[in-house]
Amino acid sequence: MADVQVLYDTFGTELSQDVATELQHIQRLLDLSAQELFFKWESYVLKMGAENTILDFKTVCDFKKDLQDALERDARVKGQAAHGAAKKVAATPRAGTGGGDVFGMLDGMVSGTPGPRMSTGAKRKATNFDTPLAKSAKSTLDSSPSTKTPATARGGPAAPFEDRPNAGEIEQSINQHIPAPLAPSEIPSEARVKLKANVELPKFAFKTMAMKLSEASEILDDRIDSFTDLLQQHHKLPDSAFGNPAAQSTAEIVAVGRIACDQPNGRMNAESVVIETSRRMGAGLRVRLKFQPGVGYDLFPGKIVGLQGTNVSGEYFAVTEILEIPILGPPASTPAELDVHNDRLSGHDGQVRPLSMLVASGPYTTDSDLSFAPFHALLAKAKELVSDVLILTGPFLDLEHPIIASGDLEEQLPADAKIQPDRATLHDVFRVLIAEPLQRLVHAIPTVTIIMVPSVRDAISKHVSWPQDRFPKAALGLPKQVQVVTNPILLSINEMVIGISTQDVLSELRRENVYHATKGRYNEDTLERLTKHVIEQRHFFPVFPPQARENMAKPAAIPGEVPEIGGEERLAIGASLDLGYMKLGEWITVKPDILILPSVLSPFVKVIEAVTCINPGVLSKKRGAGHYAAICVEPRSLTTEEREEGSAVAHNVFERARVDITRI
Repeated sequence: MADVQVLYDTFGTELSQDVATELQHIQRLLDLSAQELFFKWESYVLKMGAENTILDFKTVCDFKKDLQDALERDARVKGQAAHGAAKKVAATPRAGTGGGDVFGMLDGMVSGTPGPRMSTGAKRKATNFDTPLAKSAKSTLDSSPSTKTPATARGGPAAPFEDRPNAGEIEQSINQHIPAPLAPSEIPSEARVKLKANVELPKFAFKTMAMKLSEASEILDDRIDSFTDLLQQHHKLPDSAFGNPAAQSTAEIVAVGRIACDQPNGRMNAESVVIETSRRMGAGLRVRLKFQPGVGYDLFPGKIVGLQGTNVSGEYFAVTEILEIPILGPPASTPAELDVHNDRLSGHDGQVRPLSMLVASGPYTTDSDLSFAPFHALLAKAKELVSDVLILTGPFLDLEHPIIASGDLEEQLPADAKIQPDRATLHDVFRVLIAEPLQRLVHAIPTVTIIMVPSVRDAISKHVSWPQDRFPKAALGLPKQVQVVTNPILLSINEMVIGISTQDVLSELRRENVYHATKGRYNEDTLERLTKHVIEQRHFFPVFPPQARENMAKPAAIPGEVPEIGGEERLAIGASLDLGYMKLGEWITVKPDILILPSVLSPFVKVIEAVTCINPGVLSKKRGAGHYAAICVEPRSLTTEEREEGSAVAHNVFERARVDITRI
C-alpha cells in the first residue's frame, strides 16, 4: 500500500486500482523508481499530445508497450554494434520472426493488401550535408551501375560487395558424382528448352480486394471434404468409419479436419491444438485434441489431418492414430516424348550436353543502395556458364526496401539513366535497374530462357494478393527471351515439371510447427520436415491462418525519416492471401520433379519423397551477399525394357540432377 501511496503522491492524482497495479508492474519490469516512472510518463504525454492523453488503463498499457519497444530498440542497437565489431558482414536474414508468433482469426488471419509504404501524415527528412559521391557510368554485364550509398543505414554501413568473403563457395550439394556444368565451346544456335505452363494462367487475373467471407468459408470447407474422400479411397474405409469428433461417443471413429489453435491470438502448442471439422462431417465445430502415449505428431495451423480416436467425455478427442495421407505420383513421359527432349540437348557434333540452370530469389540488392551488385554478379555467372535457363523469383523492386519506400531514387540511378525525375515511374526504374542488364545478357546469349516469378512484395505488381497474376511485360522493357509467369506456377521445362512459389511458406511453417516424435523416430532435420508438409498437403501454401502483419519483423527504417507522431506505422507486407482463389495453389495430378521454395531460412537442397526440393536463399541479404542455386540436369536415359514397353516412365530427376547451393 505504501508503494501505491508513493505513486499517488508522485503523479499528483488519484489512480484507479487497475492503473496503479499496471504502473507498479512497469516499475518492477523496468526497475524504475516512482519519480523515474513519472518523468517517462511526462515524456510520453509530450510525445502523444497532452490534450489527448488521459491517465487510464488503456493509455497506461500503451505507455508500457512504448517503453518496452524503446528498450528492445536499445538492446538491438547495442547487439548490432557489438556484432559489427567482430564481423564486417552481417548474415541477417531479410525477414525474421518479429514480436511474437501470434495469429489472429478471420480479420487477423488473412493478411490483406500491402499497406502504404509511407505514413499518411507528412514526413520530415533530415537534411544531409554530405558531399555527393561522383557517378560514373558502367554498362558492361560484369559490372554494376555506380550509386550513392546513404550516409546512414540501420545496423551500420554494409561492407562493399566486392569485398564479400568466400564468393563462389559451394555450401551444399547433391549428386556430386555428376560433373559441374562447363561452358560450351560455342553458343547454341537455338534454345535448348521448351516451356509449358501446367496451370491455367488466365485464372490468376482475378479482381483483388474483393474477397467474400462466404466464398472463403466454402474454399476452406471444400478442402477438408476433398481430403476426406482421398483418405477414404486410400485406406479403403466405409462411410460408417467417419464421424464428428466433437460429438460425445464411446465408438471409435475417423475424424478429418483442419488443425487450428484454440485461442484466436495464441501461439499453438500441444495443449492448445484443436481440430476444425467441415460443415458436412461436424457442422464446422472444433474440439480439443489429446494425443495418447506413443502417438507422434507433426502439426501446424491449416494442416488437414485424418485422426482415429474417441470422444468419451465430450471435452476432447483422444487420438490413437494419425492416418497417412497419400503422396501424389511423379510426373511421367513416354519414351518418344523423352527422345524429343533429349534431342534438344544434342549439339551439331552429336555430343549431348547437360541442361544448365541458375535459380535466384530476391531481394537482389542490399538495404543500403540500389546498385544491384549481386544481380549483376549472377548475370555474369550465367554468361560465363552459357546457362540454358535462368529462374528469377521476386521481389525485384522490393516494397520493404527503405530506399524504394522513401521514393528518393534519383541519386541511386546510374548517371546515364535517361529518366526525367519529375516524370519517372517505378516501371522506368525497373527498366534501368533490371531490364537493361537482362537485355545485355540476352545479347550475349540469345538462346537463354529467363523465367521471372513475381512476389507480393514487388513494387511493380498491381496484383496485391496471393495467388498472384503476372506483371505486365511490355511496359518494363523486358526482352522476348523473358517469360513472366504467375505466383505460384507449375511449369514444364522440357520433360521436367517444376513448381515455384515466392511466398515464404517455410518460415510460416517453422513459426507454428508443433512436433512430437515417437520413441526412436525423432527427425532432427527441421527443414526436411517442413518441406515434406508442402508435398504431403499438395499445396504451395497450406498454412492457415498465416502470421499477422503486425507480428512480423518491421521493414528497415527509411534513412533520415522522422515519422509523424500518431502516424501510420510501416509494416511488413505479409502473406496477403486471397482465400477465394486458394485452389490455384493446389497440386492436382502429380507432384513436381523440382520444387523451388525461396525462404529467408538457411538455403538448402534435399531430395524428399523423390522431389528435388530447393531453397536458394536470397541473393542479397540486408547488409551482405547471399546465395543462389546452380542446377545441372543430365538427359533421361531409357532402358531397353522401357523402350519396348512404350508406356510412360517416371522422370527420376532427383537421380540425374546435380544441385549446388553457392555463395554469390
